[in-house]
Amino acid sequence: MPLVKKSNYDPHLLLRNGHMQTVFPAIFRAKHRLRFERERINTIDGDFLDLDWLKQGCRDLIIISHGLEGNSRRPYMTGMAQFFFENGYDVLNWNYRGCSGEPNRKPIFYHSGATYDLNEILSHAAAKYRDIYLIGFSLGGNLTLKYLGERKWPLATRVKKAVAISVPLDLSASCDRIDQRSNRLYAFNFLRSLKEKIRKKSMSFPEITRNIRLESISTLRGFDDAFTAPLHGFDNAEDYYEKNSSLYFLAGMDTPCLILNALNDPFLSPSCYPRDMGIRSEKLYMEFPGQGGHVGFSPRARTKRYWSELRAFEFIQNENYL
Repeated sequence: MPLVKKSNYDPHLLLRNGHMQTVFPAIFRAKHRLRFERERINTIDGDFLDLDWLKQGCRDLIIISHGLEGNSRRPYMTGMAQFFFENGYDVLNWNYRGCSGEPNRKPIFYHSGATYDLNEILSHAAAKYRDIYLIGFSLGGNLTLKYLGERKWPLATRVKKAVAISVPLDLSASCDRIDQRSNRLYAFNFLRSLKEKIRKKSMSFPEITRNIRLESISTLRGFDDAFTAPLHGFDNAEDYYEKNSSLYFLAGMDTPCLILNALNDPFLSPSCYPRDMGIRSEKLYMEFPGQGGHVGFSPRARTKRYWSELRAFEFIQNENYL
C-alpha cells in the first residue's frame, strides 16, 4: 500500500493559503542561470521540438515537462533541473510545440494528452542513457502519467520512475475549477497567452479561426471547445478531457510513480486526490500535503531548496521511499 499518509511539507509562515503559495513563487522566485545546450529535433509529422540540455556525461537522464503555457526556462523547471544536475544527473527540459518562443509549423500545437511528442523525446534520448526518469509539472504531470499508463509505447518500459507535481488528474473537473470566479486571474492569464498564440497561428492557417470570435471566449473550457479539441481530433472539450485525463490511465501503470498534489491547490478538483487508488496500487505513491498551492511548495527560507525538488529527488534516489 504505497499511499504516503503524512507529508512533512512546512510552508513559509507568510504564505497562508493556496493562492499565496501559488502566486508568490511564480512571480518572485529567483531565476537560475544555467548553461543549457539548445537542440532542435524534427518530429515524425514534419514539425519540431526545442530541447534544452544540461550534460555532464552521466548515464542517467531526467526529462522534465512543463505546465500549461510554460516553457523549459520557467523557474520551477530550471530549479528542478539545477538540483538534479548538481546531484549527478544529465537533464533535459523540453518545450512543447509552440512554447519555445517560435511558432511551430503545423496547425496543431500541444495539449494535455499529446504523448506522441513525449515519445519522440524518449526516442531521441533513449540510446544515450542507461536509466531514464520523468518529472512533470501540472499539464506535464498529466502527460507523463498518461504516457506511462497507456501501455502502447514500447519506450515507456525504459522509464525507471516518474514524479508528477500539481497534476490535474481529472481534466474536466480541474478545468471547471480554474474557470471559477475565485480563479479568474489564473484563467485570464492562461487565455491571454493562448489567444495570442492562436492569433499568430491564424496568420499561417487562417482556417482555424474561421467563424470564431476570439473575443467571445472567456473560459478555458470555451477555448478547448473552439480550438484544442477540434485541432487535435476530438469532438469537443469534454471528449478531449475524457480521453486525456491521466486519472483513467493510472490503473495501467507498471512504473513506480509519485504524485504530489497539495490539498489547497486552487486548480485541482477533489477527484485529483484518488486515495483509494493509491492504497490499492503497488506502483502509485501519492502524497497530498495540506499546503503547497499549485506548482508552489516554497521553502521556509529563501536560501533553501523547494520541497518538491527535495521530494522528487528522494523518490528517484531511494528504493524504499516510504
